[in-house]
Amino acid sequence: MAYLQTDVTKVTTRVLQNMKLHGEKIAMLTAYDFSMAQLLDRTKIDVVLVGDSAANVMEGYKTTLPITLDEMIVYASSVVRAINRAFVVVDMPFGTYQGNSKQALASAIRIMKETGADAVKLEGGEEVLESIQRILSAGIPVMGHLGLTPQSINKFGTYAVRATEEDEANRVIHDAHILEEAGCFAMVLEKVPASLATRIASEVKIPVIGIGAGHGVDGQVLVLQDMLGITQQFKPRYLRLYGHIGEDISNAIQQYISDVKSVNFPNEKEQY
Repeated sequence: MAYLQTDVTKVTTRVLQNMKLHGEKIAMLTAYDFSMAQLLDRTKIDVVLVGDSAANVMEGYKTTLPITLDEMIVYASSVVRAINRAFVVVDMPFGTYQGNSKQALASAIRIMKETGADAVKLEGGEEVLESIQRILSAGIPVMGHLGLTPQSINKFGTYAVRATEEDEANRVIHDAHILEEAGCFAMVLEKVPASLATRIASEVKIPVIGIGAGHGVDGQVLVLQDMLGITQQFKPRYLRLYGHIGEDISNAIQQYISDVKSVNFPNEKEQY
């Protein structure tokens, strides 16, 4: 199969839409800094998400709630400076769009102007529709996020799979259609039953990116540090380890300590 990704120099919303139309899966990973983003872009990853998961991965918080708009802009700016080809999406952090559509627009404009990103992502369906519409009215692409929405963790009280009951599943379906009708270019479905995610992906015309939502969607997203084995003690069912970089880093540091203490580093060739 000739992947579309070999034929484009810059991924756009139109490219992503064409990938769905042609049945090509979309590969998406997170990044929060220049070095990792540069490595990602060299692989021709389709989408890079500057996620509010930076609160967990980069700052050590237990939830995504504490991270601020200013912090997200710093992370996103670092990532965008490294990216030439991938489509860059930035999470709008908690408190920047819920309940105040004017604040939502102002926050989205700051992200786009100060980072150079391609789009923003926010969590929720009908309850944040006004904010989505106002952001879209400014010509800013919006990616939605349904299912498990981490910014609502205090309401849910658990990170367990969402929409296993008919009522909640119907709400997710309803919200997915609302996001599409509002003009979102794509959406993320997190930790919902695979059958539900497959149904939604077949019903809406925009790309559906899954995380813990099975393979019947249009693409997948993971946190880079999780799939590389850098994140410790986080092993949800949906996570596949593609490396054990955390162990490699620890081993390298231990070797460095040993070499320094035994005066094996630097050697004659490593000094002036």
